[in-house]
Amino acid sequence: MKLQCPIPKILLPVDGSEHSKRAVQFAGCLGVSLGKSLSGLTLLHVMAKVKGKHIEEKIRPFLDEAEKTLIDLGIGVEIEKPIVYGDPAREIVRIADEGKFSTIIMARRGLSEIKGFLLGSITSKVVHSASRQIVYIVGHRILKDKACPVPKILIPVDGSIYSMRGVEDAACLAAGLKTSVSKITLFRVINLSVYLKRVKEGIEPEEEAKRILDEAKEVFRQSGIPEELITTKVSVGRKPAEEILKEAEEGYYNLIIMGRKGRSAIKDLILGGVSTTVLQHCQNPTVAIVSSE
Repeated sequence: MKLQCPIPKILLPVDGSEHSKRAVQFAGCLGVSLGKSLSGLTLLHVMAKVKGKHIEEKIRPFLDEAEKTLIDLGIGVEIEKPIVYGDPAREIVRIADEGKFSTIIMARRGLSEIKGFLLGSITSKVVHSASRQIVYIVGHRILKDKACPVPKILIPVDGSIYSMRGVEDAACLAAGLKTSVSKITLFRVINLSVYLKRVKEGIEPEEEAKRILDEAKEVFRQSGIPEELITTKVSVGRKPAEEILKEAEEGYYNLIIMGRKGRSAIKDLILGGVSTTVLQHCQNPTVAIVSSE
């Protein structure tokens, strides 16, 4: 099975902060490791208001600095640097859609993610509004190695079409990174309450988990990923998100790739969506959220 690279075009919103500099570093290393698969990269700054000289004195310099960082890392494609005005999250998603960007890369800030969510953080709004892009939220721990910033990848799967989208995009990414990836873990968490219910129904949860993992593993095999790089793992717990976070830290993964359902941000918060919970609490690895479309 021949899969296309899921990252031909990257939209990289920046604001000059240390957090956005970390996102620039990550995007540059990832883009270089993908080689000729990357066709375009845009540095974007969104201003809420027109500030005259502020553009030339403050914004242009950090856009130029970010461009230099990308070039020094080895990015060879043309880098665009637009400045636009309006609501940041809305403009980021609009430009991503209109420009047919496949990927948005943003940095995680230092404040509590749940606090940021309730305050209407730009990151949270973009994650829940970008229905056509994969959104990478860059964690605090990144490898500044242009050979591959994400050698160890964790992919939680539950058998749904949403998690399989995450599997497919992870397989595309791993294929694009070729030999740079050292470990891929397909992780199935069996919710304890579901486990007991399945047993009562005469269904073996472990067998069901094995079937789900085998199906996911086959996607990687068909995309040409060596089988020795692929690990499957099953965990039983009351809260799947907590099991995923535990595995991410204990395994020292660089990237978590998850599919998400197409529900609203506030509904996701109330229902405790697994992808949202992982994103809120996973500080160190980068988290990629694959859109429902």
